[in-house]
Amino acid sequence: MAKGAFIGRTSELNLIDRLWDSAQSELMILYGRRRVGKTRLLTHWINQENHLGMYWMAEPTSAVDQLRAFSQAIANFMEPDDPAPLDFSYATWEQAFRQIALMAKGRRTAIFIDEITYLMDTNASIIGTLQKVWDHRLSQSNVLLALSGSQMGAMKKQLLSYQAPLYGRATAQISLSPLPYGATQDYFPSYTPADRVLLYAIWGGVPAYWERIDPTRSVLENLQMLIEPSNAWMLDEPRLLLQDFITDLYNYVGIMRAMAQGAHTLSEIGERNGLSSTHMTSYLQILRETGFVERQVPITQREINSRLGRYYVTDPYLRFYYRFLAAYQSRLALGQQRQVLEAIEQEIGSFIEVNTWKDLCQQWLALADDQGELPISIKAVGSEWRRGFDIDVVGIDEENKTLVLGSCQWDGPGNVEGIEKLLQNTTSVVPRQEEWTIYYLGFAAHGWSPGERLRAEAALTNRAKRGRAQWNFAGLRLLDLEEVDRDLVRWQV
Repeated sequence: MAKGAFIGRTSELNLIDRLWDSAQSELMILYGRRRVGKTRLLTHWINQENHLGMYWMAEPTSAVDQLRAFSQAIANFMEPDDPAPLDFSYATWEQAFRQIALMAKGRRTAIFIDEITYLMDTNASIIGTLQKVWDHRLSQSNVLLALSGSQMGAMKKQLLSYQAPLYGRATAQISLSPLPYGATQDYFPSYTPADRVLLYAIWGGVPAYWERIDPTRSVLENLQMLIEPSNAWMLDEPRLLLQDFITDLYNYVGIMRAMAQGAHTLSEIGERNGLSSTHMTSYLQILRETGFVERQVPITQREINSRLGRYYVTDPYLRFYYRFLAAYQSRLALGQQRQVLEAIEQEIGSFIEVNTWKDLCQQWLALADDQGELPISIKAVGSEWRRGFDIDVVGIDEENKTLVLGSCQWDGPGNVEGIEKLLQNTTSVVPRQEEWTIYYLGFAAHGWSPGERLRAEAALTNRAKRGRAQWNFAGLRLLDLEEVDRDLVRWQV
């Protein structure tokens, strides 16, 4: 696909279309991490035919300069053939917002204000001012007003929370997520499924990162090029992402690195950073609020405060950076990019298996249920663990007492050992004294030989024969990367 082409976001565009076609004023709140595509979504929609709209992005400058820039944007939008003088400015923000209401009185008009948190940083009362004008003027006009920002904590607290001045006024809100894995096929049609999984493991679904990839080069060639000193953005990006939420990065960086390197419990992460449990709880709570870290509990656990909770870096690029690049900063500074790349190549397979491949297999299970591809129903998807074992993929429907158990393997052809472990650990997962129906999945990126398929089916048959009578075995399905990729591409939302 040509660089700059717009991909996906169908549901978001449809939502904005519905708001535009409404017969009343509409207020939309759009938020999401940096570079996820908020600006591109708004400008793409506004550039389509029959949309009369103004897009303006706030900058981190003085309050006076911000008001002047916004005033001139309004004036130039109203009179495009007669540019406003460089020193033109409305006297107050209230006057500027009133001008929008007046302008949108007789014709449908879209006004998109991007990075509004920069305005909130310099003018604490601006949202209250906007609320006043919205209630008395804008809500009676013919405007579609969208407020967008990257500082997700500030957006939620100052625009969407119960205490926020605009609470209850927004008619739509969009939390813009990275693009799904399936979109990689549209953007990188020349790459193989394995190439695209590798790409997704490094850069995730952030469109701004994809724009920097040269599809005529391999994924690792792109990586080597992008960690050259002239492409310092890859090394600067984690700091910029976290600084939207955190000012003192030191302990937070250590915590992120510990999680990316395999420490997932409170005690493990704390030991690596010399921090007490009390301090760790506070740090992790703030990291969870960023959306880059999440706490997971075993899928069968009903208590969210389970002692078995684990913490994970969920953003693929931050996970990759803190696992690999952060550890090699000095070597990269010395120009040893080739050596760093060789070290990454040695470990990237195991990294993909426990992170990206497992995530994609869980996504496949959730979407397969939506598509009616499973012989049983599930309501939730995740993982399961106890002391002594982990199950990569689990789907459960407690009401109907149905359970899906799956194992994931990235390197090498599929082997029956993963299926046998699932069968052995079923006893520890299925609630006692209840009749459950269980379905098994084996995900092997490099496929399954006929012999391994027969062995896996035989293991299931033998287990069913000697298993507990109240368990119903719904069957076994073995999948490879080609099948998972094909389904995720055609099922992408």
